[in-house]
Amino acid sequence: MTAYYNINPRFYVSVDCIIFGFDKGSLKLLLLKRNFEPAKGCWSLMGGFVQKDESVDDAAKRVLAELTGLEEVYMEQVGTFGSMNRDPGKRVISVAYYALIDIDAYDRELVQQHNAYWTDMDKNPELILDHRLMVEQAWAQLKKKISTDPIGFNLLPKLFTLSQLQTLYEVIYGDAIDKRNFRKRIAEMNFIEKTDKIDKIRSRRGAALYQFNENAYLKDPKFKKLC
Repeated sequence: MTAYYNINPRFYVSVDCIIFGFDKGSLKLLLLKRNFEPAKGCWSLMGGFVQKDESVDDAAKRVLAELTGLEEVYMEQVGTFGSMNRDPGKRVISVAYYALIDIDAYDRELVQQHNAYWTDMDKNPELILDHRLMVEQAWAQLKKKISTDPIGFNLLPKLFTLSQLQTLYEVIYGDAIDKRNFRKRIAEMNFIEKTDKIDKIRSRRGAALYQFNENAYLKDPKFKKLC
């Protein structure tokens, strides 16, 4: 190791995961009640330190899998947070990521072991450190990205109703969508396919179930805003 490296300080590098889910017409955020110091008993994002044998991206994927049991999840880097006194324990620079998961697909036992809970995005408790800022930036990035890319389907089950899809986008955009115009635009998108299955659980009348066809989307990736 050259002197150039030796004369410079060393820091801890961590990752923090902002995990979004969608359930019963509400956008959710997965938070944990810390069972260790500092800030034991306070609300926090799921995070961990980057290990010497992994990239920052791989560390984020590992942390997410350790909490939810899920792999191959949609994740996107939000940014780097490195104010000098952000962590009372040590000088820690954190790279934040947001993830979109199907709220019915995660490992509930793992989540319980980490003392984690789903909270409504508009009713989140006070968070430690700069985690609130991370959530705000992730939320802004998600709203921007979802208007140009079909990432919202990661928050839905494989089979979904058009009412579920419309409600998801209404929640994210924070505005109502005209049902007739919404259905018309859906009909123009060949990558949103109607199946022969019926939803008999959430719909009394038995609504048709649809699915997102990624291969069809990749052949013509011009995504039209749903509202």
